[in-house]
Amino acid sequence: MSIVGVIASGLSVCMYVSYIPQIIGNLSGHPGDWIQPSVAFINCTMWVGYGFFKKQRDWPIVLANLPGIIFGLTAAITARL
Repeated sequence: MSIVGVIASGLSVCMYVSYIPQIIGNLSGHPGDWIQPSVAFINCTMWVGYGFFKKQRDWPIVLANLPGIIFGLTAAITARL
């Protein structure tokens, strides 16, 4: 299960880093959808809070979802500009 967790965490980071092309498009005058990145931002914020505030911190959950906070929020904001 440890290997599955590492693979899942890596894929989670890749999923959120994939917002970079949308952010670039948004800033280039081709705004994308803002709803999905906003929901990703909220979801990741909840997961990071869960992992961080557990009695025994769950760092893989925190680290896997931290990029979702950054890139989800950035994609949502730049889509609304």
